[in-house]
Order: sequence, then C-alpha cells, then structure tokens
Amino acid sequence: MILDLRTIFVTGALTCFIIGLMQLMTFATGRFTRSPIWWGTSSLCIGAGLLAAAFRDVIPDLISIEFANTAMLAGCLLLLFGIRHFGGRELHWFGLGVVLLAVWILLSLSPGEQGYATRVMIVAVVMALCDAAIVREAIRLGLEERLRSAWLLAALFAPTVVIYVGRMGLAAFDRVGTTLLPRDAGANAWLAATGVAFIILRGQALLLLAAERSNRMLATLARRDPLTGAMNRSGLEQWLDQQVRGGQRGEMRVSILLVDIDHFKTLNDTRGHAAGDEILRVFAHAVQGQLRGGDILARQGGDEFAVVLPGVGVREAVRVAERIRGVFKDALAEFHDLAGPPTLSIGVAESDLRSRGLDQLLAEADEALYRAKRLGRDRVQAQLRPLEA
Repeated sequence: MILDLRTIFVTGALTCFIIGLMQLMTFATGRFTRSPIWWGTSSLCIGAGLLAAAFRDVIPDLISIEFANTAMLAGCLLLLFGIRHFGGRELHWFGLGVVLLAVWILLSLSPGEQGYATRVMIVAVVMALCDAAIVREAIRLGLEERLRSAWLLAALFAPTVVIYVGRMGLAAFDRVGTTLLPRDAGANAWLAATGVAFIILRGQALLLLAAERSNRMLATLARRDPLTGAMNRSGLEQWLDQQVRGGQRGEMRVSILLVDIDHFKTLNDTRGHAAGDEILRVFAHAVQGQLRGGDILARQGGDEFAVVLPGVGVREAVRVAERIRGVFKDALAEFHDLAGPPTLSIGVAESDLRSRGLDQLLAEADEALYRAKRLGRDRVQAQLRPLEA
C-alpha cells in the first residue's frame, strides 16, 4: 500500500483541529480546571503546523517551513505546559518564548534542501526533550495521585521520545534525505501515519486523565466533610465495608472513639457560626496529628466525631483519647478571647467488626460518651461491657 504524505498531513491536521475543539468544549462544561484550554490550544497549533507542512513546495517556505515547524513545536510545548498546570507545577512563559524564538531563527538560517538535515535535527531535539518532560510529568502524576490514565499517557509519549532520538541520529549522519515530501516516501509515510494515530490516542488519554481526576474529586466530596476534611458517615461505612470484605480471615478488632465538643451550641449562639466552624477545624487538625496513617476521623454530624483505630485495644484507645483532649486544649489556648473554652467528652468502645456491625459499636461508644457527660463532661469513659475472650 502506497501512502501519500500530503494526504496524511492534511488528515492529521483535521484530526488535531477536531481533538482541539473537543478539548476546549471539555473545559466549557465547567467540570475541569483550565488544563483542557492548554491541551486544546496545543492541538490547534499542531494542526496548523501540519496543514502548513502539507503544502511544502506549494506555498512560501516562510509558512511551510518556519511557521509550520514553530507552530508544531509551540503545540508540543503548550501540551507540556497544560500537563504541568494540571499537576499544579510552575509555568515558565519566558522559557517558552525563548525556545520558540530560537527555533524560528535556527530554522530560517537553514534554508532549502541543503538545510533539511539541520532542520530535522533542531525539531527532533526539541520534540524529544518535550516528550521526555511529558513522560516525567505523567509518571509523577501516576505516583503522587495514583491516576491510572497518567501511566497510559506516559506509555503513549515514551515511544516518540525513542523515535525522535532515532531521527536525531539519522540527521547527524545525513541519512534523512533532502526534502519532507519525497516522491517515494516509504517508511516515512508509515511513520507519519503512526504519528497521526498517536495524536488521536494522546488526545483521548488527556481527556481520560481529566475525567479520572474529576471523578475522584467528586467521590472524595461525597465521602468527606467539606468543612473539616474528615470522612462523613457514608464514607466511614464504605471504608469499614471495604476493610471487612478485603481483610484477612479471623477477627477484625477496632476501637472507636465517639467525641462530642462540650457546650458547642452555646459557643455558636454567643460567638456565631463562623467561630464554631473555626473550632471544628481546630479540633480536626488536632486529632489528625495524633492518628496513624490507617486511622480514620469521621464527622457524625454537628459537633460529634468518630475516630476509628484499627487493631487497637480499649486501653490504648483510652490513652489516645486522653492525648486528643490534651492537644485540643493546647490548641484552644491560642484563642485568648474564649471565655470558658470548649472541652471534649469522649466515649470509647472496642469490638470485632466481623461479628458486630458499625451501628452496634457506635451505640456502645455512645453509651460511654453519655456516661462521660453525666459525670461532668471533659473526660474519657470506656465501655462497661466485658470484652469477648
């Protein structure tokens, strides 16, 4: 099968324009950050470069060589910028401008057929560095955010790094010919067709990346209390269900602390809800500092929280509860205008979640909590029920 390079470039350009518009429309849905704007603009730039290159030897070299190559390189760099922006990384606009200006100058200094190998070298070097940087950013996203689509993105950019390095080697030994559109394109035509396929796959991978993070954020919002960052009741139930189903056979001992902020309603009534919200945030921050990586803080509603301590017995749980009371008291010491600062009443219960449900364990912790309140608040009380042997 004979492939025509001009047709491939035009097809690639149209594909880039369609993908670019799709990416811009993705941003218009309002579900994503500004990253799809970068990706969409990148695709449009690459499409413009491919379209200009398709008419090499038909339109002026200023457009088909300098503009075409610079536009494609600008598209690749904007794509890198978009991925860095997606990952919350710093963007260097000055560096982008310097690279594009340098490329334009170097391309203009290498005109005609005699300068073709030099132009291939320039483009291949920039493309290889750009794609390698994208692979690095994708791997970082995969490791830090555990986005599976980030690994797909890295896998789609890694092969082109190798291809561009190969092009650099061929250009260095003057083995790339003298024109972009030879009569017998041979392997170059198949390479260009493969490039168009990569453009399509990369565009889809970027949209998958944005969608995966968006879905994860929505799932997090559904499981988390937006004020304190603690899990909500639904999130706690899902977490415990996963632990029971995914754990090993045998007992699954956990202790639960049920925590109530004493006189919180009075604080809200006298100081306002803003002050109450600040106290809740201070409490959540203080508690998180006392927990292990696998422990859970969940907001049950209002000023009541649950702390889940897997594998911890009731005696150790009581010690954790006393530490929480202490750090909360220390944290409130910074609020000098609080007359009679809030305290904590904490009920502690321990059980095997494989034999007793969450509701039953919370009920036992709730009994201990109310006993702490009846005894004068600002204290820790453990369950009275004797533990199973």
